[in-house]
This record gives sequence, C-alpha cells and structure tokens, in this order.
Amino acid sequence: MGLPGFPDAAPLAGLAGGVLIGLAAALMLLGAGRIAGVSGIAARAFAIGEGSMPRGAAFAFLIGLPLGALVVAMASGAPAPQFASPLLLAVAGLIVGIGTRLGSGCTSGHGVCGMSRLSQRSLVATATFMVTGFATVAAMNALGIEVLP
Repeated sequence: MGLPGFPDAAPLAGLAGGVLIGLAAALMLLGAGRIAGVSGIAARAFAIGEGSMPRGAAFAFLIGLPLGALVVAMASGAPAPQFASPLLLAVAGLIVGIGTRLGSGCTSGHGVCGMSRLSQRSLVATATFMVTGFATVAAMNALGIEVLP
C-alpha cells in the first residue's frame, strides 16, 4: 500500500518497525536499566567508552542489528541491499562516529530513548538532526542531485 506521491512507501511496515524499536528500547530500559543508544553500545563493544553493559552483550546487540534486518528481508522477500564502496562506508562511519561523540549520542539514543524521556538535550539534538537532514535534501535537490534511487 503506497501513499500518494510516495509509490514505494510501506506505512504498515514502518509502523510495525517503529513499534518493535520502541518495544526494544523499553525492554532494554526496564530490563537492563540502560538506554538503547547504538553509539554508546558500539563504544562499549570496542572499549572506547564506559558503561555497565558487558562487552560481549554489546557485541551481540551490534551483531543482532544487521542480522535481524537480514532475517526480516529474507522472510519478506525484499531485494538484497546495495552498499557503497567499503572506503566510502568507512569514511561515513568515521564521520558519524565523530558526530555521535560530539552530540553525546546518536539518533537512536536521542531520537528514540531521549525523546521518550523528554530529555532537553535529546529534544535539541533530534531537532538538529531533522533540520540538518531537511537542509541536506533541499540542497541536494537544488543542485540536481538525486536523493533516492
């Protein structure tokens, strides 16, 4: 079921994904007493950040992210993902990592977990993410660069 102007939209799948992300964040907070921010978990897994989560559990969480997506893609018959070059992915990952350290968290930590707790820092960070994303798409459209394939 697409939306007008968005023929490839999948609102029910998006809703289901959002519910699962919210449930996972709530379970991690209630069950383990910690925020499900991916950058903090990644920092813990690679021993560049402090935290109470055991490194093995942090690695398991990180490995489960793409594996869970792969399982859902295989079960739904979705096309295989296409990736950019490994060098481009490494550079992008480094830039994102620097941004998450500067912003004291990532989009999942601020946007999902922080917003639900009405954290002022997360409200500002999420607004910044959104405005920057909108501005980037507008600039790319103005330059004639196709945002989506």
